[in-house]
Amino acid sequence: MTDLLMTAFNFEITLLRSAEIAAGSNREAAARDDSAARLGDGGFQDCAGLEIAMDVQEYLEGGRNDGVIQRIGRAKYQPIILKRGMFFGENNEVSRDLWDWMQGVVSGRRPVLRYDGVVRVFGRRDGDGAASAVAVWSFDRGLPIRIAGPQLNAQNGQIAIEELHIAHEGLRLEAA
Repeated sequence: MTDLLMTAFNFEITLLRSAEIAAGSNREAAARDDSAARLGDGGFQDCAGLEIAMDVQEYLEGGRNDGVIQRIGRAKYQPIILKRGMFFGENNEVSRDLWDWMQGVVSGRRPVLRYDGVVRVFGRRDGDGAASAVAVWSFDRGLPIRIAGPQLNAQNGQIAIEELHIAHEGLRLEAA
């Protein structure tokens, strides 16, 4: 286990149109299926927001003066935040589909397209250069809420997305 903790990770995300994934189907299998309506596949250096927070509601019971009853409320999902990466289309060319998705939302195109996502965390590469997924998260009905391009600099030539925020309606840790 110590070996795993010392490993440098990288992250990959696949976005699939929400309506294309039937209820109860395996999102990981759909992410591998090229016939699904993909927005794209992307590789990123940082991934945050894989968290669920529960509201707690206090109930003041009459006659009970020694404390407050705590009741569970609604779940809140933090936006998925991906940093320093890019989405790639066919032939590993840079894809503009993510930007088109955001522009459609901004321009008022309705209905707003929603995408389910699969975030794969890869560990150490084996002898032949292949990396295996050590964790896989799935999220539902994602919406782009922020996208930031790179700070262009002629010396380094980076064109990666600096930051992408995706709000969503559900998060699960799937089997790796």
